[in-house]
Amino acid sequence: MYRLSALEIHKKFMTGQASARSIADYFLHRILQEDQKTDAFLTVFSEDIRSKADLLDHKKATGQPLGKMAAVPIAIKDNMHMHGKTTTCGSHFLANYKAVFNATVVDCLEQEDAFLIGKTNLDEFAMGSSTENSAFKKSKNPWDLSCTPGGSSGGSCAAVAARLCPLALGSDTGGSIRQPAALTGIVGFKPTYGRVSRYGLVAFASSLDQIGPLATNVADAAYIMDIIGQPCKKDSTNIHIAPASFLEALQQPLKQAKIGVPWNFLEQLDPESRKNFESSTEVLRTLGHTIVEVDLTLLKYSIATYYILATAEASTNLARYDGVRYGLRSSKATTLDEVYELSKQEGFGPEVKNRILLGTYVLSSGYKEAFYKKAQQVRTLIIEQLQKAFAHCDLIAMPSSPFPAFPLGSIQDPLQMYLQDIYTIAANLAGLPAISIPSGFSKDNKPFGLQLLAPQLQDHAVLQMAQQFETATSFHKQIPPLFDKV
Repeated sequence: MYRLSALEIHKKFMTGQASARSIADYFLHRILQEDQKTDAFLTVFSEDIRSKADLLDHKKATGQPLGKMAAVPIAIKDNMHMHGKTTTCGSHFLANYKAVFNATVVDCLEQEDAFLIGKTNLDEFAMGSSTENSAFKKSKNPWDLSCTPGGSSGGSCAAVAARLCPLALGSDTGGSIRQPAALTGIVGFKPTYGRVSRYGLVAFASSLDQIGPLATNVADAAYIMDIIGQPCKKDSTNIHIAPASFLEALQQPLKQAKIGVPWNFLEQLDPESRKNFESSTEVLRTLGHTIVEVDLTLLKYSIATYYILATAEASTNLARYDGVRYGLRSSKATTLDEVYELSKQEGFGPEVKNRILLGTYVLSSGYKEAFYKKAQQVRTLIIEQLQKAFAHCDLIAMPSSPFPAFPLGSIQDPLQMYLQDIYTIAANLAGLPAISIPSGFSKDNKPFGLQLLAPQLQDHAVLQMAQQFETATSFHKQIPPLFDKV
């Protein structure tokens, strides 16, 4: 059953080939047996899922209506709220916090009878590119357990790549869906900013964060997008447009397109990664699409721009964790000032502290004009350059990551770790839809990912092109050998 797509699992249940209880038991047993290798999950909701399965079997037996995702197991990154369940955000600060409401995406999935099977590991408050910043455990890459699965959605990606579940949700602030998807050989889709409600997603950088799906294939990503891509009145940043079927769009013929490649921006790309990317563009060319060069030279400033804006927003968003209202409160504190100071000191990890300090600095009097305002101006210039590029092409192709999965603990320099996001950040700065799809393997059998971007609200075009590439290559069908056994 682990080899089946989400659509196939749902079909097996609806046609009576498998009961909801058998599906639930199968994947819960697989997680129990295999997750000790990957450390993808922080929490698994075994009893809840079995009860839900029994309810679905009863509804089916009595002819009651069933949801569009009935009996499909889905993992949720642990920075999205599920009512009554702990939302840790991978941080000691929230280890005892139980959510008092559901995120909109959780409501959408529960209404369609999906199995929300567990919460997955992440870099603390989604700050990182390797899932090594989690306060609880380090997740491993199913293709090589000595390597990182990427981050910050590394737990969700490891769970899907190891086929512990067919689908998962992640969040993407600067590439945190697409980079780990590339490193684990799966599909990761970041929708247009505002296309999926952020209500109930614990904020890191509010103008950049976006929830999106992680899947073994493009059709499954479109399948879950049909469910979570709904208008939401609770999210002021949500785009209130009528939902359209992403899955149906995949059935539409794709016209020959112009695909832009910023070759000048890729000059420093690792040789093996460049060879894979060139092979991927050749596949697109053989499919009848035209490859054209586009100028995106301003993207060399994207890392600096992102880490000023993202840390500024993080320092503001994380000010709420003060030891007073919820989360950790230091037992050593004897005064109100000590509650604030010691709770933050004990609750936050090193990377989160670094980003809060940097964010506070760039927003402080005397530096706001020099750093924060300048970064906003450069962000506008990057958006304008992307718009000019799209005047000459339909989509843009880039690598998802500068190189394949790297060993855990091998990158100690924070700046080198930040460079992991060099090719993904632009989509967040401009609010564009972008996808990472499996594009091959390195000499030592580690996955590569191809990234495709489109103008805002052209999510369907991204998914259509991704599926066409997927069909022509079939890299997505390969399963990590350690987990490809019955």
